[in-house]
Amino acid sequence: MDPILSVASWLLLGAVLGAGAVFWIAGRRSRGPQNRSAISTLIPAHFSPTSLDNITISERKFPFRVRADLQRAIDRLFGGQTTVCHFCGVRKEYSHEGIALSDCLVSSEHNPAVSTPPQYEEIDIGEEQPIRCLKAGLWFLRQGQHQYVVLLAPAGHFGQVTGMQFQIATPNNPDGTRITQEFFQHLEASVLKADSYRGKILSLEQAEHSYTGQSSGIKVHQLRAVERDQVILPRQTLDLLDRNVIQFTRQRPQLARCRMATKKGLLFYGPPGTGKTHTIHYLARALEGHTTLLVTAEQVGLLAEYMTLARLLQPSIVVIEDVDLIARDRSELNTCEEVLLNKLLNEMDGLREEADILFILTTNRPEALERALASRPGRIDQAIEFPLPDDEGREKLVRLYSQGVDVPAEVVQVIVRRTDKVSAAFIKELMRRSVQFRLERNGAGDIELPDVEHALEEMLFSGGSLNLKLLGAEGVNGSVRTVPTSAGPN
Repeated sequence: MDPILSVASWLLLGAVLGAGAVFWIAGRRSRGPQNRSAISTLIPAHFSPTSLDNITISERKFPFRVRADLQRAIDRLFGGQTTVCHFCGVRKEYSHEGIALSDCLVSSEHNPAVSTPPQYEEIDIGEEQPIRCLKAGLWFLRQGQHQYVVLLAPAGHFGQVTGMQFQIATPNNPDGTRITQEFFQHLEASVLKADSYRGKILSLEQAEHSYTGQSSGIKVHQLRAVERDQVILPRQTLDLLDRNVIQFTRQRPQLARCRMATKKGLLFYGPPGTGKTHTIHYLARALEGHTTLLVTAEQVGLLAEYMTLARLLQPSIVVIEDVDLIARDRSELNTCEEVLLNKLLNEMDGLREEADILFILTTNRPEALERALASRPGRIDQAIEFPLPDDEGREKLVRLYSQGVDVPAEVVQVIVRRTDKVSAAFIKELMRRSVQFRLERNGAGDIELPDVEHALEEMLFSGGSLNLKLLGAEGVNGSVRTVPTSAGPN
């Protein structure tokens, strides 16, 4: 025989034997430990003597963002009269399209559904401890003499998880039907009650990752506490806020009995730095029992989801800041921006009158708003101007933003005279810089007039006209200086 053919024959034989050994080992592994944990053997044993031909499977899917409430519902349900006979995680090697109870009933040597240790994900709900939410699990349960099985698994499309799926397998008889109905009713009631997020300050989470390692789909915000006396606004503005927000929400039950609308749209407008966001922080805490949803301009594409949450968690406040970014005059919008504008208009106009939802929109440019939003009753019911602070307001702002240091009365009056036509944000920064100059001078004692003058010099003159605009002081007459340009702290 040709030596070359002989060598080739031996190589071919070795390859065949090697491949056979690999498949033999793989087969042994699949029939060994995996088969002992195969779900397809556990479910029939649990239902015995009832055969699988007499089992029925029912299914419900819930939005991904309500996982925390679903987990709480499970924790409450599987106890008391319900006995957990066995619990485990569940997975398949190839489960890109999810997993179902029907998959668990089918025996497979190559891709069986097997039991695994349960996997959890921590969900931040703004409380001291996060909620540990199960990613996928299988419960073998008994209620009295009746056995049933519940599967929790992610649900989605094209590999994208969009919700959580519950499937329940029960005997196909009246008791099985009752158990199924009671189970789903309990889940639905928990989701509608929404204990995890009701009354909190929320936004929808788009980022795939969080530096805390926690993920929820919903972010809970802890805004700074703003008290009533820290809202420094003209009396007329405060009266409008009280009547259209505080009193309106308190009078909702009486308005509803009189068949009046309990939804309202408000527009906060005024120059930058005049306290619009500051006031929203106050309202979010002052309106007890209200859920606040913070919608940034780039998230308006999620408005339908926000409105679903607003209806679920009502009474609620939907805040859209800088609304002019997506609600400008139609002649200035491109096609995508106009779609977002129409979505906003439809959501505000399409709400039922009895919806307990308060829209608060903010803008620095009210003149740029689309007329269909700003000029049509039923969308914006009250516009509230946030003007630059007057003399009385600036004095209160100085006191508010210098609570950690002493400012003599005569220095306060100088600040009030020198800061006509500036924003509240300017006063806040002025007091911080005055404290900085005091620290550079000697680090102790009251804020003195030179500290304030050096701070004003830096803010009004050193940065030029752009700095005035950035700090909210465009209207200030900066033609006269009180300290030389080269002056600095002693």
